[in-house]
Amino acid sequence: MSLDITEMRNIGISAHIDSGKTTLTERILFYTDRIHTIHEVRGKDGVGATMDSMDIERERGITIQSAATYLEWGNKHINIIDTPGHVDFTVEVERALRVLDGAILILCAVSGVQSQSITVDRQMRRYNVPRLAFVNKCDRTGADPLKVCDQLREKLRLNSVMFQLPIGLENDHKGVVDLIKMRALYFEGDNGENVRVDEIPADMQEDAEHRREVMLDAISMFSDDLMGAMLEGEVTEELIVEATRKGVISLELCPVFCGSAYKNKGVQPLMDAVNAFLPCPSDVENFAIHQDDEEDTCPITNSNDDDLLCYAFKLEDGAYGQLTYVRIYQGELVKGEFVYNARTGKKVKLGRIVRMHADNMNEIDRAGAGDIVALFGIDCASGDTFRSQGTDYVLSSMHVAEPVIHLAVKPIDRKATDNMSKALQRFTKEDPTFRVAFDPASSETIISGMGELHLEVYVERMKREFKAEVEVGAPQVAFRERITRMIEFDYTHKKQTGGSGQFGRIIGTMSPSEDGEYTFDSKVTGGNVPREYIPSVQKGFSQSLETGMLIGAPIDGLDVVLKDGAYHNVDSSDMAFQAAARGCFREYYMSGKPEVLEPLMTVSLEGPTEYQGDMVGTLLQRRGVLNGTVDEQGFVRIDADVPLAEMFGYATALRSVTQGKAEFTMEFNRYASAPRNVQEELVEKFRVEKEAKK
Repeated sequence: MSLDITEMRNIGISAHIDSGKTTLTERILFYTDRIHTIHEVRGKDGVGATMDSMDIERERGITIQSAATYLEWGNKHINIIDTPGHVDFTVEVERALRVLDGAILILCAVSGVQSQSITVDRQMRRYNVPRLAFVNKCDRTGADPLKVCDQLREKLRLNSVMFQLPIGLENDHKGVVDLIKMRALYFEGDNGENVRVDEIPADMQEDAEHRREVMLDAISMFSDDLMGAMLEGEVTEELIVEATRKGVISLELCPVFCGSAYKNKGVQPLMDAVNAFLPCPSDVENFAIHQDDEEDTCPITNSNDDDLLCYAFKLEDGAYGQLTYVRIYQGELVKGEFVYNARTGKKVKLGRIVRMHADNMNEIDRAGAGDIVALFGIDCASGDTFRSQGTDYVLSSMHVAEPVIHLAVKPIDRKATDNMSKALQRFTKEDPTFRVAFDPASSETIISGMGELHLEVYVERMKREFKAEVEVGAPQVAFRERITRMIEFDYTHKKQTGGSGQFGRIIGTMSPSEDGEYTFDSKVTGGNVPREYIPSVQKGFSQSLETGMLIGAPIDGLDVVLKDGAYHNVDSSDMAFQAAARGCFREYYMSGKPEVLEPLMTVSLEGPTEYQGDMVGTLLQRRGVLNGTVDEQGFVRIDADVPLAEMFGYATALRSVTQGKAEFTMEFNRYASAPRNVQEELVEKFRVEKEAKK
C-alpha cells in the first residue's frame, strides 16, 4: 500500500559547514530506532556517522554526498535528506531542496548566521521551501541563541521567533523551555532518550512569559481565531499550532528552536515541530511544464490516481548498478510496470523499488505521490522526468551553477585510461556541476568544478572506486571576456563557389550586457532580412560566444541588436546568415575594447581575535577587498572578496599564520575586471599559444 500523503513529511537538513547537520541526523535516527548506537562524525571507534557512508567522508569528517533515509515519528512518515555544508558540493543541497517540502536550517549558537547559511537560505527561497531554525551547540562557550534569532531577522530577513528558551548555556546547558506548553523539558538517560517534563525554573518564569507574549503576537498575524482568543485570555495549544503551521507554510514565519545535538538535548521537540509545522506534500503547490512550451504550466495534483510524474534528482553508482533517487509528484510507481523517460522517450521497466537508509536498502512493491524512493538498474541522468505514456508535461529542472575552476588530468597507462573514462562518464551523470572537456591543443582531459576540494574529491574517487591512477596538472581559473563599449557593425558575407553562392548582409550593434547574459533583439523592418533568417543570425552570434579573441575565453554577456541588412533571392540561406554573424563577430569584436574578467569569490575567515591582523594580511596579499569584520568573544569573522586565481594553496598559508586555529569558506560571487598586469599576462600567453599552433 502507498502511504497517506497527509501523514508524510519530506525534509532536508541544511546549514553552514560544521554546524552539526550529520550529528543531528544521527540523534534523530537513534530516537526513532533506525539505529541502535550513536556514532560521531569523526568517531574514535573508526565507524563514523551513519549518513556519511563513503570512506572519504568518514576520513575527512565532512558530508560530500547528500544521503537519504526515512523514519517514523509520532504518526508521520518522514523522508530526511542530510546535505553537505561545504560550498563546493552546493549542487547536493540544490538537488535536495528541489524535491523537498520543508527544511531544518541549523545554526551554530556561537557563530550564528555564517556565509553558507546565507547561501542555503537563498537556495531555500529559490524553491520556496518553508523552514524551521534549530540553534545548535548551546553547550559551547559563547553560545547565545537569542542573538542568533536576531541575526536571522537582520541578515536573512526572516520573521524569526523563539519557540523555546535554553535552560542554561555553555557547560550549564540542561534543557529547554517550551513556550507553547510553558513547561521545562530535560533530556535524561545515557543518550538523552528520556524527556522529563517539569515546571519552568523560577528564575526563568518572567523571561519565559515575556517571550511567549512576543511569540503569540508574531503568530497571531496568521489567525484571527488566535487573535480573538488572546483578547479573551483563552489561548489553546491547538490555536497556536494551527496559526504557526499557516505562517510557516506561507513562508512568512520561521520558528526558532534550540539545543545541543552532540549533548543529546532538544532533538525530540524539534521532531515534534517537524510533524506539527512543516507541510505535507499536498500542502505545497508545485507545477509541471509542457515539454514544448515553458509558458504552459499545469498544477501537480498529488494524487495516486493521476498520470505519473516523478523527478530523478540524484544518481549513485552502487555495487550492483545505478541507483536513482526519485521524488514522486503524482501517480504511483509499481514494481514490474513500465514508465517513460521524458528526455529520451525510452520505455523503462521498474525492476526494483527501494527505500534508502544511508547506504542500506529496503525493497517495496509500490510507492505513491509525495514519496521519495530509489530505483535500481535504470539508465537516466540527473534531472530526468519519468512519466506515464501520453503525458506531455515534465518537471522543471534545478538551478545549476557554472564551474569556476579547471584541472588537467592524465592517466598514467592504458588501463588507467579506460578506468578514467568510466569514472568521468559516471561523475558527469551524477553531478551537473562537474564538467569534462578534451583540449585538442594540449591533448589533455580537462575537468571543471566548483572548487579545489570538489575536484580533489573526484580525483580521489577515481583512484579508489575506479582504480584509475591519474596525474593532475595545476588548477586553472575559468576566465571570461567582455567588450567594454558599444560597436556599430555593417558586415556583408559573400562567397561564390560555382552554382548558388552565399550572401548575407547584417547591420546593427553589439554592446556589453549588464547581467552577463546573451540577448538578441531584431528591429528589422521592411523585410530586408527575411524573417526566417533572423534566428540564423542569432545562432551565429551565439556560436561565437564560446571563444573570445582576446584570450580565447567564453564571452560573458553580449547584447546584439539587428537593425537592417540585405539578402539575395538565390544566394541567401540559413548557412549564409549564420556565417555572416560569425564573420561579423570576428571582424568587429576587438574594436569593442574587450577586457578579461576573473571570478571573484566571497571568502569568510573565522579564527581567534589574536590572529586578526595576520588573517587580514593573508587576504590583502591576495588582492582581497574586505567587506567587514565581526568580533565576538575572542573570535573574529572576516568577510572579503578575493580573486579565485589568488586562492590556490590558501588553506596552507592560513594554517601557518594562525597555528591551524583558523578556517575559511569560499563561494563564487561574480565576475569582475582583472587588473591590467593580469590581463596583459593572459593576452601574451594566448598569443604565444596561437603562434605555436601555426
